Amino acid sequence: MIAALFHNHLSMLVLSTILLILAPAEAQGNVTVGRSLYADDRNLTWRSGNREFGFGFHPIPGKKDKFLLAIRYAQIPERTIVWYANRDNPETDRGSAVEFIESGYLVLRDPKGRELWRSRSVTDGSHVSHAAMLDTGNFVIVSRNSTNIWESFKDPTDTILPNQELDVGGSLSSISAERNYSKGKYQLRFDGGSLALNQIDMFTGKPYEGYSNLGTGSHLVFNESGSIHIGNSNGSLVALAQIQSPELYYYRATLDFYGVFTLYSYQKTPGGGESWSVFKAWPTDICSTFLDSASQLGIRFGIGPCGYNSICEPNEWRPNCTCPAGFSFLDEKNQYGGCKQDYPNNPEDCSPDGSTIGEDRFEFKSISFTNFPFSDYGIFVPATELECKQSCLRDCSCAVAIFPTSKKDGNATCFKKQLPLFNGVRNRGTLDSTVLVKVLKPDASRKKPETPNQSNDNRDRLVLILGVLLGTSAVFNFFSLAAIALIFFCLFRKRLQYLNGLPSRRDLETNRQFFTYKDLEHATNWFKEEIGRGAFGTVYKGESPSSYGDLVAVKKLDKFAQDGEREFKTEVKVIGQTHHKNLVRLIGYCDEAEHRLLVYEFMENGLLSSFLFGFIRPSWQQRLQIASGIAKGPHVLA
Repeated sequence: MIAALFHNHLSMLVLSTILLILAPAEAQGNVTVGRSLYADDRNLTWRSGNREFGFGFHPIPGKKDKFLLAIRYAQIPERTIVWYANRDNPETDRGSAVEFIESGYLVLRDPKGRELWRSRSVTDGSHVSHAAMLDTGNFVIVSRNSTNIWESFKDPTDTILPNQELDVGGSLSSISAERNYSKGKYQLRFDGGSLALNQIDMFTGKPYEGYSNLGTGSHLVFNESGSIHIGNSNGSLVALAQIQSPELYYYRATLDFYGVFTLYSYQKTPGGGESWSVFKAWPTDICSTFLDSASQLGIRFGIGPCGYNSICEPNEWRPNCTCPAGFSFLDEKNQYGGCKQDYPNNPEDCSPDGSTIGEDRFEFKSISFTNFPFSDYGIFVPATELECKQSCLRDCSCAVAIFPTSKKDGNATCFKKQLPLFNGVRNRGTLDSTVLVKVLKPDASRKKPETPNQSNDNRDRLVLILGVLLGTSAVFNFFSLAAIALIFFCLFRKRLQYLNGLPSRRDLETNRQFFTYKDLEHATNWFKEEIGRGAFGTVYKGESPSSYGDLVAVKKLDKFAQDGEREFKTEVKVIGQTHHKNLVRLIGYCDEAEHRLLVYEFMENGLLSSFLFGFIRPSWQQRLQIASGIAKGPHVLA
């Protein structure tokens, strides 16, 4: 009996030993030099003593034959990644391998044996003892004198765990997108003594200004008891969060791919839930955080969590990203990657002077409680909503216009924006602005309307063809030319009748249009809307009497000598013959009885003072250009 029991016990011992040899990668305890793991369907890992963490290759969901060398939670259905190797280019192919080599490094190689990554060593690795996956989630390489040559806690990616610290010089970097583990555009780091969140320029790798400051100190501590705080060299602490019952919950703090630093919890007991819950988040509203930072400090913080041409709307701690009307996501599977125009502007849509060709093909879609704080290139005040739309409609560069929602008195500010748009925010509780998006009408054609020059070219081409055909017969040419001359005569007579019927006429002496005082009264609605005042008169906004829909600026002269008729005509003639991009163009004048008025083209950008001292100030380079342009005006008149 005793012999039988001994035989069974010995058999079990031998079987256990054989299984341990056959599956060494799943064994707990130390990892010896020379051990390897492979990216394959076995998914073998080096486990921690409590079996809560596993180090090894993990398949990336949705990406066939792609793996990640990582540390993950191994005891919960949602096997969450808390660390991964080679974060600049972390994805590896099936058949890749990681080896713990004799010199004390972890080395990652692709299927062809080419080295992709190796762990950094903080000491001489010639006296390496072993490696281990600890119960805390920290993977360490240990020397013979029991010091850590390397540890994953000192080389973090996007997550910190209890018992982990983040020192000055260390940082967390977000992933690019959900299930895309390449380095993203957000960073948590100590900057000038403060722990700050900032965005990274993906092309240069340089950080923008921090958009959220978590506190002042020298190191971030996530201690075993569950407290997250910022420590200072003098021993003082800045508490960020105090977690509850660390023995009942898993905890992790992750810099998410949309720029929020989030503390998550997961109940350990069965039936406690199958997903992570948010315990606390910094900032709580990232959409408004970007907008508030820009409004208060007037500097850029990056393009925001939703990318270019998109709108960020807060949804608890996580932003909800949408595209404006006429735009759609660059990647339908990634709402955080930005938006593109469904029908981008063609160069053919623009005339040489920058105006839009075929204005009737476009319309506006309104988005209330929304703003794009940047991308301004044109600001004018005062303005009505209709004037704001008309200005954007006629301007080929204008993609959207921003107008205050509550101001209906015609004294509002209109902001014209050009692409790309960024930091778009929608907040129903705080924003009093409407975005007017210029979009192509559903039934409009993308075909460019004919310009006057094209019409002339087509007419010349037609005349040439007719001339060739008619050249076959002199008699036929005679009668045909006579008919054509008759047609042109009739058209010219009708055109002449039309011009004579207009309320204005051209003065041959000054080569400018002459308007009656009554014409200008009607044009300005009896001088209702004053837009400027100077030493010699007042300027009113009006609609051109000779061109329907075109706006003009009418200057009514207050001080004029009664015997200065010839001097007035001379000045009109001189100004009318002066053409320069920095001088407003004179359209016409009124010289009737005691009335002296000048009619100029309307400058949609408003007063120079509004631009210089408005909400968004021009840069010094722009100021220098303005001063230079102003100086060239008198030079032309000299």
